[in-house]
Amino acid sequence: MSSPFLAVNDENYNGISQKNVQLVIQNWIRIFDVKLGWIDHFDKIVFKYSQYFQLLKILEGHESGVKSVRFSANGKKIVSSSSDCTVRIWDVASGQQNQIFKGHLNLVTMAEFSPDGQIVASCSADNTIRLWDVNLGREKMILRGHSDWIWRVSFSPDGKLIASCSADTTIRLWKVDSGKEMKRLIYCNDILGVQFSPDGQMLVSASVDNTICIWSVQSGKKLKELRGHSNSAQRAKFSPDGKFIVSCSRDKTLRIWDIESGKEIKILNGHSGLVNEIKSFSDGQTIVSSSEDKTIRIWNVKTGQEIQKLEGHSHWVKCIDISPDNTTISILVVTLYSLLNFASSNVFVQILKKSKFTKQITTIQYWYFLLNTVKFITKTKKI
Repeated sequence: MSSPFLAVNDENYNGISQKNVQLVIQNWIRIFDVKLGWIDHFDKIVFKYSQYFQLLKILEGHESGVKSVRFSANGKKIVSSSSDCTVRIWDVASGQQNQIFKGHLNLVTMAEFSPDGQIVASCSADNTIRLWDVNLGREKMILRGHSDWIWRVSFSPDGKLIASCSADTTIRLWKVDSGKEMKRLIYCNDILGVQFSPDGQMLVSASVDNTICIWSVQSGKKLKELRGHSNSAQRAKFSPDGKFIVSCSRDKTLRIWDIESGKEIKILNGHSGLVNEIKSFSDGQTIVSSSEDKTIRIWNVKTGQEIQKLEGHSHWVKCIDISPDNTTISILVVTLYSLLNFASSNVFVQILKKSKFTKQITTIQYWYFLLNTVKFITKTKKI
């Protein structure tokens, strides 16, 4: 069974035998089977293996389930969105909540930083997009126009435009400086994901009708429609060089498409459940995916083969983000359960950090959102 701990491969970890590493893994996995009262059980595990782990911080703030987590461009901050209708900014180094933005009237489906880190854009089930001034700590403007839930927002590479996609079957382009709607791209179905190309000239969208569409930013016209998925396309992302698109779907597959020809060139099979999210490393040679099969998988783009499978989660893995320097993977895991007959959420975020020099995972941090609490734990190997 693979897990983040297996990144040490067959080598000893600071003198720890493979047997002991496996023992830590088994105890780590075992905590996910504990429902009520699991915190005390987990504390015992951390205490017992204190030579391998160190509890760093507890972050508290959100009053309901967390929907998304994103790094800033410099990797020093994290922005989170939540069903509690707030957007919050956290300092990675100190673990402190720096800011809280209130204004949305319904759950916030996503929030992300602008490329320069000065603005946060958030979208919501209240049908609005809101821009927040990070320096001033207040709402900058509200973008209105969508008539249904907004699923995703994406900044253009230069930070001048925002693309949004919605259950109202449209993609809209907005000017960041004025908040005005610049273009409306009309589709025939609910659009779940949208992203700008690296050069900012195209958009790619993913839809519930199983299709991936490529759009011209300048004309607003659909350039290509990619068909191959047999169920709802959840996300579609450009490769870092802008030559390929990677998509994931409810059909449990990832697919790689050639943009110029519009042809499907690879199908990545392995997940046994809906694939929620995909992310590429900056070299374009590695993809990370998350799924409702409770796993995170790492793939080689050239071969289409699975490199590593991270297991042990008690429920679906919701989303993934990779720090700009490619040394850290942030993973958001959501487990829904019932506590005293009240619906609650346990959100689990892993941050896996690897060495730039050895390309081995050397630090692993785990964030546990339990009833709106985040805990950081780290595991470090000296180089």
